[in-house]
Amino acid sequence: MNTSSEFHCSHLDESDDLLRQRYAEDGYLLLKRAVSPVHCNTLLDDLLAALFPHVALDESQGKPVLCGEPFYETDEIWDKVYPRIQQLESFHRFFHQDWMLQIMARILGCEPWVYPIKMARVATPRMLGYETPPHQDAYSHHAGPTMAGVWVALHDVDASMGRVTVLPGSHHGGVREVFEAQGVGGVQCRIHEHETHWHVSDFEQGDMLIFNSATVHRAEPNTASNKVRLSVDTRFCDYGAPVFSTNLEPHHGWRIPSLNWESIYRNWKSTEGQYYWRSYPNCF
Repeated sequence: MNTSSEFHCSHLDESDDLLRQRYAEDGYLLLKRAVSPVHCNTLLDDLLAALFPHVALDESQGKPVLCGEPFYETDEIWDKVYPRIQQLESFHRFFHQDWMLQIMARILGCEPWVYPIKMARVATPRMLGYETPPHQDAYSHHAGPTMAGVWVALHDVDASMGRVTVLPGSHHGGVREVFEAQGVGGVQCRIHEHETHWHVSDFEQGDMLIFNSATVHRAEPNTASNKVRLSVDTRFCDYGAPVFSTNLEPHHGWRIPSLNWESIYRNWKSTEGQYYWRSYPNCF
């Protein structure tokens, strides 16, 4: 029987040593309100504009809501709106801002490098069974132990909206066997019989979840009547660590022909930072 308790919460005013110790023990950090409302709302507005007319902000709830039929990653609606999200300059630059790099330098204890692949998550209601199954990024990103996933809640996320949940300490066992599964990514890693206790909590806008590449995590189903969970994530590593070539491509660029860096950069206001990974010294 699976049980759960709330995340161990951390804050940026705690010492670097304490944050790194907690990260090493649990395999994750939940940094409460690490991202300012200004940064979250700016990106959220841009995502909603790209998702129009399928998703809109309900001012009374302060949350995105579904305006038509539900959809899931890789279906017809998603394939239509997702390239528009990927073309947002604000979306890609979100993770390269100084405040983000400073946070990751504190946690990693070294110079952080941002993966080019950036992911936006659009979890609509009434799509039970299509949520992300338990997995490790070490497998899906072909990554070593210094890689860290970074997930940011752009708005408050309650228990009905498909929260992210983590298996604490699961990174200590290394990379696990995988098998096919329904849901985002199409694979699930093995969960051992004794691993029944997960950490999960409601999220506030600006909460940042950082997790080790081998930490097992998953998404709960969105059981809300109309609320949509919008979040963004990417991966960081210490500068110079090996990075597999698929991480240098746009998310889902391998299956959507029009989704490539040329189309993404076409209407950006600045060329600064474009193709920045071409000078990275350790791609394979």
